[in-house]
Amino acid sequence: MSDWKKIAPLEDIPRLGSRVVEIEDGSIAVFRTGDDQVFAVRDACPHKNGPLSQGIVAGHTVTCPLHNWKIDLESGEALDPDEGCTNTYVAKVEEGMVYLQL
Repeated sequence: MSDWKKIAPLEDIPRLGSRVVEIEDGSIAVFRTGDDQVFAVRDACPHKNGPLSQGIVAGHTVTCPLHNWKIDLESGEALDPDEGCTNTYVAKVEEGMVYLQL
């Protein structure tokens, strides 16, 4: 059985921005893209653990603020030429509210 955690109204997460959710074993960055989709990834770049929540969102990627690695928000994978991956989490919007599956 899945456990959905209510995060915030979609409108409370800025477009091309994020909100950080603390969980028992770290932080999750929940992103809202320009087309109002939501994605959730571990708030740590696979390169040097930079805070992805502070990165710049473009399309469905976020650029790490430390060393400019681009991370695909759907897969958590670093884009070429970089290699690595961060954890992803399932997020959804229902009736204007963002939920995160834990």
